[in-house]
Amino acid sequence: MSAAAVASVLLLAQVASAAPYAGAQYAGTITTSVNSGSAYVGQPVTLSNVTSEDGSVRGARMYGTVTRVVKAGQGKTASLQMTFTKLVLSSGTTYAIDGVVTGMQAQTKSNALKEAGGAVAGMIVGNIIGKTIFHTSMGGLLGAAGGYLVAKNNRENVTVPSGSAVRVTLRTVRQQSRHY
Repeated sequence: MSAAAVASVLLLAQVASAAPYAGAQYAGTITTSVNSGSAYVGQPVTLSNVTSEDGSVRGARMYGTVTRVVKAGQGKTASLQMTFTKLVLSSGTTYAIDGVVTGMQAQTKSNALKEAGGAVAGMIVGNIIGKTIFHTSMGGLLGAAGGYLVAKNNRENVTVPSGSAVRVTLRTVRQQSRHY
């Protein structure tokens, strides 16, 4: 077998092993920031530098959309859900996929300042009510506890900043086109 034939067989073996399959896990970098306070269902999202867990795919791109958004609010915890539908390998081969996010680097703001402010405001209000109605200083403690619970229940939006790592697991895969 000639050197060219051996190189051709090795190249074909490498391309075959790079084919994505259901259950495969990939990691990539999100190209734009996504925030539950401003995101919308259908918003496009892209991952760059996508690499398969086994290392057979490198430098691919994955395309998808935001499929669920819950904005933070009183008693509501923020959440984001993204689904990926297209994987483009560095060779140009394109696959229709159903990929779900199984991990991402998300950020939330600390609620500590709001909680402390809520506790102080609650203490002041509770103290006024306690002295006016019950003629005791215990209202301040009750108000502080109530203020903390209201502030603690005021959730923060979640942000996936541009450049964050996102992990995707493929549920289904179908090859669309192949470029040589």
